[in-house]
Amino acid sequence: MFKQDLVAHFGTATAAAKALGVSKSTVSLWKDIVPWQYALLAEKATNGALKYDPSQYEKITTAGAQP
Repeated sequence: MFKQDLVAHFGTATAAAKALGVSKSTVSLWKDIVPWQYALLAEKATNGALKYDPSQYEKITTAGAQP
C-alpha cells in the first residue's frame, strides 16, 4: 500500500493517522510504502477501499535478504 494513496483516501496525513490510531509523526516517518501492519489496519479501516497487497512487501523483504 502506498502512503500517498492512504493520505489521499483520508484527505490528510493527520486524518489517516487518526483512522489508524497512530500519531501524525508516525505516518510522516513512513517512506513510500505503508508498513504491512498498518496496511492491514488501513484495509480494515477503509472497509476494503484500500487493499493490503502482500506482493509489495515480498519485494522489500526479498531485496534485503541474505543469500
